[in-house]
Amino acid sequence: MKAIQIDRFGGAAELVLHDAPAPRPAAGELLVEVGVAGVNFIDVYMRSGFYAKSQTYQTPLPMTIGMEAGGTVAAVGDGVTGFDIGDRVAYAPFRGAYAELAVVPAWRAVKVPGGLPLDTATALMLQGYTAHYLTHSAFRLEPGHTCLVHAGAGGVGQLLVQLAKIRGATVIATVGSEDKAAIARARGADHTVLYRETDFREAVLRLTDGLGVHVVYDSVGRDTIAKSIRSLRRRGTCINFGGASGLVEAVSPLELAEAGSVFFTRPHLADYLSSADEIGMRAADLFAYAASGRLQVTIDRVLPLEQAAEAHSILEGRQTRGKLLLRVNDAVR
Repeated sequence: MKAIQIDRFGGAAELVLHDAPAPRPAAGELLVEVGVAGVNFIDVYMRSGFYAKSQTYQTPLPMTIGMEAGGTVAAVGDGVTGFDIGDRVAYAPFRGAYAELAVVPAWRAVKVPGGLPLDTATALMLQGYTAHYLTHSAFRLEPGHTCLVHAGAGGVGQLLVQLAKIRGATVIATVGSEDKAAIARARGADHTVLYRETDFREAVLRLTDGLGVHVVYDSVGRDTIAKSIRSLRRRGTCINFGGASGLVEAVSPLELAEAGSVFFTRPHLADYLSSADEIGMRAADLFAYAASGRLQVTIDRVLPLEQAAEAHSILEGRQTRGKLLLRVNDAVR
């Protein structure tokens, strides 16, 4: 089979299309014929070596990249129930998605409802799950809350804005340009801040009468985290879930006290997808929101598998206005 692999950590050029042995499902696993694979920052972190010491997201070399995919079940391992050959499924997070065939623990996969495009279902996996756990679990938004969403026109950002509005919150979104501001507003953002032109902390304080927001959802990382913490109201929460500008290496505990006895967390998605029941709950919400039209899923572009390196460069260059996908098999829809 064809698969995108790396032999060493480094830049996007390390992503190479290889001929690799086709995997076989072990007990409890599904073999999936991949139609599309999602492109996410976690793939960049794995490729770059940022997660080389992670126990949650292990990165042994050589490695097939990719943590999310949608396709059809090609084979079922021993002991698996609830899935049949030919079922449309999607899953995340599990490594090995940039390939024509991938194995995944059955408990991590969900069936894709009829009528929901496979591209949409796949786009709702890693980024959708992330937006869901951030707004429903890590900090459960309620009416009356105000949140700050960085990169509000990006793939996760657009979903975050919409789920925050579904939860009844007021949303302030940072964006890099006026056209991205229009995207964030179209998704429901109450306020947009052009971070290249305006100090976003000053804008947040102005928009909240000096109080600050209840929660910051920060996927940018190194360049924004200090001001994100200072944008919180007393006892607010800063959630750093990515590092588009670089990973956050440290936060001073005293700084959290000085900012108003605020809370800081850097979660892993895997800890909010800890069981088949939790995965099923989040997927059911997301699929229902999408089917009803309450959640718009924006697919920025779909590139062929062999252009994985270009996809990573686009993502790292912050050139996306939605989800990036790799087309692996045109026949699988």
